[in-house]
Amino acid sequence: MTERELLITAAKAADDKRAEDLIVLNMKGISLVADYFLICHGNSDKQVQAIARAMKEKAEEQGYPVKRMEGFDEAKWVLVDLGNVVAHVFHRDERSYYNLERLWGDAPTEDLQSELSQ
Repeated sequence: MTERELLITAAKAADDKRAEDLIVLNMKGISLVADYFLICHGNSDKQVQAIARAMKEKAEEQGYPVKRMEGFDEAKWVLVDLGNVVAHVFHRDERSYYNLERLWGDAPTEDLQSELSQ
């Protein structure tokens, strides 16, 4: 699975759980941690957990093990480490507080709408 396919798999999983305001930052050449950051949020603790769980399950179904998942029990900011793709699943209130989009404002965004609708 290419990193782009992994990104699409994670994004579709989030979209299936009705994640809101899904944004992908292309971190190539900006961060040594990952090539893509997928950022989204849910409106409740249960939705945040459902989004993160779906990402993990879909990646594993495709044969890609999740390296680490942090923050799942608290469900305020769940980090799903898929290697070159790192997903940040926030609770709505926490997302505006941390504002990763502004922090990494020099990273270009990726448009996945056409790929999510397939």
